[in-house]
Amino acid sequence: MSTFAPRPAGGAMAVDPKLQPWVEKYRPKTIEDVSSQEHTVAVLRKALASTNLPHMLFYGPPGTGKTSTILALARQLFGPDLFKARVLELNASDERGISVVREKIKTFARETPRHVGVSSDGKTYPSPPYKLIILDEADSMTQDAQSALRRIMETYSRITRFCLVCNYVTRIIEPLASRCSKFRFRPLAQSSTQARIEMIAQAEGVQADDGVLPLILELAGGDLRKAITYLQTAQRLHGATEPPSPITSLSIHEISGVVPDDLITQLLNVMGVDRETGIDAALAAGGFEAVRSAVKRVGREGWSAGQVLEQIHDALIPLPMIPAIQKSQAALAIAECDKGLCEGGDEELQLLECCLRVKEAMEGRGGA
Repeated sequence: MSTFAPRPAGGAMAVDPKLQPWVEKYRPKTIEDVSSQEHTVAVLRKALASTNLPHMLFYGPPGTGKTSTILALARQLFGPDLFKARVLELNASDERGISVVREKIKTFARETPRHVGVSSDGKTYPSPPYKLIILDEADSMTQDAQSALRRIMETYSRITRFCLVCNYVTRIIEPLASRCSKFRFRPLAQSSTQARIEMIAQAEGVQADDGVLPLILELAGGDLRKAITYLQTAQRLHGATEPPSPITSLSIHEISGVVPDDLITQLLNVMGVDRETGIDAALAAGGFEAVRSAVKRVGREGWSAGQVLEQIHDALIPLPMIPAIQKSQAALAIAECDKGLCEGGDEELQLLECCLRVKEAMEGRGGA
């Protein structure tokens, strides 16, 4: 006799909402709930009305709603009862070889869909006479697997439709991409993501200092999934105290791993760079000791030297007041430091050498 607990209807185990990740809890239930992707939603709305989906290719940066959109569309097409029987979702980064295409995908694609009457929730769904195969992370599939998929898409198109989901459309072979209607998902606009984050924060009773929610969105860089994860992690951290404390900006920086702006500004200053005016020799008057003190602060506060390098580069290189030669010397120092870190060099020593080389470049003493 089996000792496993029976699964509830629908095939998924019941999850306590308090233990559920907010990314899943607030995943869009319909395509109308999808944030910011107006053009894609408009086209899919028409496809939903006609119930005649083409093969589709969703591509764009992570966290922009690609998987959520196709799952919401599938639920609106088939309803909760048919969803498990008609929809096959595979993550191609795990199951990426040609054997999966020949076994799982081909077996599912060739089955004739069965018709089911009224859904158990009392609603009527379009339930078109085809199945849907969702291949998430399709850009991780091998070339052979993608090639094998072409014939299956053609042979069984009458009873099976495909949706390929990927971050890099250039990694999908052209014969496969040409068989699909392409939908580009853009990084999410701050206005739409802010409304979503504020809704979640209000629903979960999140208390936060002024400016924390905009900071979360800024550090997430248009990735709504990342923003929601930061918010939930911070809420668990501050909700564990007695009494619960409001979420602070420092907590968000620590959770995200992004170095606070004041530390980057201090490092730039000891190297002789002012973010407003460019090179300022007076700021670098502290010499070696000032640079070493700023670098030691990075280690003392536990920040990643690689992340610090990235932020120094992004803050320094765009400054229009710094001459091109000094910028190129600074970029070379940052690149060599990054290489040293990748090869296992000591973080503090690598960062110290890099900052001293950038300081010399700003003073006009850098190498050719």
